[in-house]
Amino acid sequence: MSETTDQDLKGQIRDHHAERAVAATEAKSCSCCCGGGVEPQDEFARGLYDVAETGDLPAEAVLASLGCGNPTALADLQPGEVVLDLGSGGGIDVLLSARRVGPTGKAYGLDMTDEMLALARENQEKAGLTNVEFLKGEIETIPLPDESVDVVISNCVINLSTDKDRVLAEAYRVLRPGGRFAVSDVVFQGDMSLVPETLLRDVEAWSGCIAGALEERDYIARLERAGFADASVEVTNVYDGAPENSCCGAPALPDGVQLTSGFVRAVRPSAH
Repeated sequence: MSETTDQDLKGQIRDHHAERAVAATEAKSCSCCCGGGVEPQDEFARGLYDVAETGDLPAEAVLASLGCGNPTALADLQPGEVVLDLGSGGGIDVLLSARRVGPTGKAYGLDMTDEMLALARENQEKAGLTNVEFLKGEIETIPLPDESVDVVISNCVINLSTDKDRVLAEAYRVLRPGGRFAVSDVVFQGDMSLVPETLLRDVEAWSGCIAGALEERDYIARLERAGFADASVEVTNVYDGAPENSCCGAPALPDGVQLTSGFVRAVRPSAH
């Protein structure tokens, strides 16, 4: 893709998420792969959060969740830790993280969409949490100092970036030595040469968390190049036929490659 195309794509993704923020304020739910419709597309989002976790969160925070997993469940957050959520949307994972790290910890949310940030801040106020801060910015340029957070989480957002190596390098930069990278993401498995080029270039499929997904081994290799150790992908769901059933209108994938979601983990090595 050219730089201009990348910027156009980023603008379309921003517009898509702005629409989702508006839909959430109107009590209409939508998952990661929602396009122009407002009906729930819950193939990605089904069963991600326990009712006990979300029962007393603002409904708008839950409805605005565009994720494919529950990164707060895999991050093993501890009291006093500082957490950063890349692409925080309506704030559900930030609010859950803030509870887990407690008043001595802090949870940051980073998002590029004004409508999502406004919704997240409203949800924070409704939840009554003071150890939360929502930042405007892009995940390729995180507005936090070096070695300032203990855990980086994200929920079905890194696949949306057109410069994933920069995202991973930034995540490494802001993590303290020994810090953890624990994200949920959509991941391909298999021979990427079998994926139709038309799908990989389709804007709706990018916004729908499909076209920008990395292949599992490629994801691990990129984490290692960024400096991370102990990189792994744990598949949590396989979307058999998900592309053809999604509102993105993408074609079914051929045999030999499949779309999955999973927990992606790595650590920044401790200083010696």
